[in-house]
Amino acid sequence: MSSAGETIKDIGPEPQSFDIETATKENTNYRSVAWSGRYLQVTLMSIPAGGDIGLEAHPETDQFLRLDAGRGRLQMGAAKDKLTFEKEVSNGWCVLVPAGTWHNITNIGETPMQVYTIYAPAHHSPGKVQATAATAEADKDDEPAAWSVQPKRAPDKHG
Repeated sequence: MSSAGETIKDIGPEPQSFDIETATKENTNYRSVAWSGRYLQVTLMSIPAGGDIGLEAHPETDQFLRLDAGRGRLQMGAAKDKLTFEKEVSNGWCVLVPAGTWHNITNIGETPMQVYTIYAPAHHSPGKVQATAATAEADKDDEPAAWSVQPKRAPDKHG
């Protein structure tokens, strides 16, 4: 069990509880994997002013995101050049991304945009911490755990 102010440790598919809003707001890394289960995963993200999550599509992964601080411009669509869904999102907003949908959130505020996301199925290595988007993009060792349940999946697509 973790409480506010403690570092969240991904303990794998074991019972876990922590103050997700506080952990999300305190996270300074682009991505920190907070919990990895057999069927879903929770990550915390911090996107700097002017930065973005990165245009991508997960062919076999539904995704839930929630903003706990900051402001963003959400874009989604059927193709990377057809982002027909656009909305401004801020603290308290959730974003629901169906599998296969191209999506991105750009920080349009002056402070970091603090987000947590839930992937189903798991998408990253348990406990993975990536300080910046560039670190995440260059990371070639970021696969879900062998014990997680994965579909025979097509690779993610990036814009």
